[in-house]
Amino acid sequence: MRLGLAGAGRIGTAHAETLKGFEEVESVVVADVDAARARSAAAKLGVAAAPLGELFTAGLDGVVVTAATDAHPGLIIAAVDAGIPVFCEKPVAADIPGTLAVIDRISASDVQVQIGFQRRFDAGYAAARAAVASGELGWLHTLRATTFDPAPPPAEYVAHSGGLFRDCGVHDFDIVRWVSGREIDEVYAIGANRGERFFADAGDVDTAAATLTLNDGTLATVSLTRYNGAGYDVRLEALGSVSGVVVGLDDRAPLRSVEPGVAPLPGPAYPGFMERFRPAYTTELRAFLDVVAGRAPSPCVAADALEAFYIAEACEISRRERRPVRLTEVRR
Repeated sequence: MRLGLAGAGRIGTAHAETLKGFEEVESVVVADVDAARARSAAAKLGVAAAPLGELFTAGLDGVVVTAATDAHPGLIIAAVDAGIPVFCEKPVAADIPGTLAVIDRISASDVQVQIGFQRRFDAGYAAARAAVASGELGWLHTLRATTFDPAPPPAEYVAHSGGLFRDCGVHDFDIVRWVSGREIDEVYAIGANRGERFFADAGDVDTAAATLTLNDGTLATVSLTRYNGAGYDVRLEALGSVSGVVVGLDDRAPLRSVEPGVAPLPGPAYPGFMERFRPAYTTELRAFLDVVAGRAPSPCVAADALEAFYIAEACEISRRERRPVRLTEVRR
C-alpha cells in the first residue's frame, strides 16, 4: 500500500511512524500546509514529502488526516472525490453544521471514511463492551467515565478548541455509546473555572461534569478536567445488577489509596494520551488498513462522530443555561 498523511504535527508524525512499520505499507507520503514542516518530518521519518495540494494525485491507496480541525472537511471531501479511503482524526468538522455538510457531501459515495476515536480500539474498553453485550454484568445501571488531563493546553489552543465538552469529553461520549450499545436521550452538565483565566476568556471551563440519561434509563456520568497534576487519568466503570468492570485501573493509573495496608500502584503515571493509548492507535490504524484493502467496512463512520458531537453540544447548552437538555433539541 501507498499511504498519504496530511498533517505533520505531533500525532501526525506518530501515525506516520506507525504506518511505515506495517508490512503491508510500501511507502508513506507526508504533506502539511507548512511545506517546510512536512519536509522536516519526512526526513526524520525516512519517508517522502509532497505538497498538500498534490497529495491526492500521488497514487495513494489511502490517506490519514491529522491536520488542524478547520482543514478536516476539505481533506475528507478531497479524498472521497478522488476515490481514496480516508482516516480522519476527530472531529469531522468544527461544528454540527459543518459535520452535516460533510456527511451530506460524502453520502452518495461508497468510498470508506473512518473517524479516529481510538478508545474503541483499546483492549480494556473492548473488554468492557463485550462484558456488557454478553449480559455477564446483568442489566447495566451506571457508567462512570473520566478524562483528567494532567495540565492545560496553551491559551491559543483553548480559544479555538470548541470547549471542554467538544474537544475532550467527546471521546467519553462516544465510548459511552459504544460500550453500552445505547443512545443518549438527555444530558445535564455543569462546569467550573478555578485555573487559568484564559478558559473563562474563551467562554470555556477547565473542569466539568455531565449526567447522561441513556435511552433505556441507564445513567452515565462524565467527569473532565484540565488540571489533574497526578497524571493522565482516563477510566470507565460499567456497573450492572450482577457485576461490574473498570477500564483504566492499571499499574500506571494516577491514584493513591489511603486505606491502611493497601500498596501504592507502581507507576509512573501516564504523562498524556499518546502514551496511554499508543497500542490503541496502532490497532486503530491497522483496522484502517483493512478498510483500505476492502477487507472490512469502516469501524467508526462520520455519523458516529456526529452523534458524539450532538451530545457535546447538548452538554454545552446545558452548562450555559443550567438546565437539562434533550438530544432532540440539537439533532438536525
